[in-house]
Amino acid sequence: MLVAKQYRCTHSAHCICIKGHLSEDALFLVFQHLNWNPRLIAVMSCVCKWFDEIAKRVLWKEFCLARAPKMMLDLQSFGSHNIDGNWKALGKLLIYCTGSTKGGLFNNLSIPGHFVYRTRFSRTSGKSLLMPQCRNDVLYVSDPCEHLDQGDEGDIGFFRGIFKSFSVSRVKRMLIDKGAKFHPTEVCPYCKAKLWSMLQAKMIPRSASCRLGSYDEYVEYFVCLNGHMLGVCTLLPLSDSEASEVEA
Repeated sequence: MLVAKQYRCTHSAHCICIKGHLSEDALFLVFQHLNWNPRLIAVMSCVCKWFDEIAKRVLWKEFCLARAPKMMLDLQSFGSHNIDGNWKALGKLLIYCTGSTKGGLFNNLSIPGHFVYRTRFSRTSGKSLLMPQCRNDVLYVSDPCEHLDQGDEGDIGFFRGIFKSFSVSRVKRMLIDKGAKFHPTEVCPYCKAKLWSMLQAKMIPRSASCRLGSYDEYVEYFVCLNGHMLGVCTLLPLSDSEASEVEA
């Protein structure tokens, strides 16, 4: 249901919006017919502030609900409001692998970010990435997005996730109690919030590498103030027989 709230366009006299906007109900029906196409929502958001506001408030929310209905229902249950106002960021997290820039979060890795057609998020897998004392927290995490044959780095997997009610989670409390420091320069690629390194905080359990199929047990991930998580791992290389089966 649409919220009856109006936004004023503050653009110049040349902005087409001075001639009036479509009604929110009309936009809702148009994008519903388009099955909440994220690319078109992003394009429309660039038109003006009014369109950007309705996209953040309505369209990205509907996109998330349509793309992952059970996950969204759980994230909003029991009075949780951790995604209110962050639907755009969550929508991007559902469909975008951030990759890595050289000298950024993951040091020497340089792999461009890209959109992902479809990703599975698992609450069960999320528990494997949490310390035993934090496993009452709820974390949805994606399967690793594979980037194979990255030279000396081997096969790399990027994964991402979202905490339910991160503001009251055990993970956040432990990070604060440990005096964990924010990353000095990098911010969350989804919402621009500050990031904690779970590796530096020594809060990555051994079960994480097992769940992700990590080679040499290399797993690193970060969590932002809004509960978005992004990480990287080295993937186990395929044996010759497995490679033959895949190629067949």
